[in-house]
Amino acid sequence: MQNERIKPVVMPKWGLSMAEGKITGWLKQPGSTVNVGDDLLEVETDKITNVVEAGDSGTLRRVLAEPGTVYPVKALIAVLADPDVPDAEVDAFVAGYAVPKGDDGAEAEAAPRYLFADTPAGTLRYARRGESGPTVVLVHGFGGDLDNWLFTIDALAEGATVYALDLPGHGQSTKAVADPTLAGLSAALRGFMDTVGIGPAHLVGHSMGGAVSMRTALDAPDRVASLSLIASAGLGPEINHAYIQGFIAATGRRDLKPVLETLFADPGLVSRQMTEDVLKYKRLDGVDGALRALSGTLFDGGAQAGVLHEAVAAAGKPTLVVWGGQDRIIPAAHATALGANARAEVIPNAGHMVQMEAAGTVNALLKEHIGGR
Repeated sequence: MQNERIKPVVMPKWGLSMAEGKITGWLKQPGSTVNVGDDLLEVETDKITNVVEAGDSGTLRRVLAEPGTVYPVKALIAVLADPDVPDAEVDAFVAGYAVPKGDDGAEAEAAPRYLFADTPAGTLRYARRGESGPTVVLVHGFGGDLDNWLFTIDALAEGATVYALDLPGHGQSTKAVADPTLAGLSAALRGFMDTVGIGPAHLVGHSMGGAVSMRTALDAPDRVASLSLIASAGLGPEINHAYIQGFIAATGRRDLKPVLETLFADPGLVSRQMTEDVLKYKRLDGVDGALRALSGTLFDGGAQAGVLHEAVAAAGKPTLVVWGGQDRIIPAAHATALGANARAEVIPNAGHMVQMEAAGTVNALLKEHIGGR
């Protein structure tokens, strides 16, 4: 029987393709008291570097992973235990540790990481995680894709069935955007939901995806159980149009990297691989036209064309609004646009990609909001 006073800390799995991570540094030292949610260490993946938060409390009794070393997902990297647990028991736990049955990744590897659906808007790539609980659909922003939910999809899938898709013009979905308006993207989202058999769902939208989610709640209220709006467009006219223009115009790493750094409070999170991945996407046939069409419709004249806060407030859908306090794309002041009709949380030391920079906090807010419906 497992000793409940000894708790493993393992290499996390972030997103669908992560197989390993490199320890870049420990933020707690052996002997430190650790509480749930404390920052334990930093891990670098090929996508981004992020902090691993403690999922359990206790004393950090063993640190097994060395900075600068790469470890596979689920590998034991540290041990928490109550102070009165003898060292011999901790040593025995480490020596006998095995990845719990069902957590070795074999089942996940047997299933495709990504799926494709032939919808009225074209072929759309998506991912599905979780097998029970409420249904959640994650909707990314302008120029993004389902990997923007790197730290979100598996966390929510612990208690929900979660879908994340690439909207038309984005990721590995069709690059044709027949109707580059919020209504058109909402129709594409609903067509995707119809194709894969999603009934009423909790919509979680980031940036442009938040505006698409709000438009869906207005156009098809029976399809939306709740809204979670993360640094959302559609709550006010202001937007950093220089970012939109810079993102579209960038053709090389040198001009794209500073544009991507605008998305984060900590620009150091923008890795070379992240920049290269975005460049590969931008060089695909049809992407430039799709982005320019969307920008011309949604952000014409340097302002947001679709401001929906009054209609959404009147609709009365349960709504959570989350923002990064250092957002340089859409002002954090928009977080309160729905007034008393939504719960608003502004997270300090995070930027526009708040769901990546403050993943633990955002995921906890989402779980609470969705689980309460």
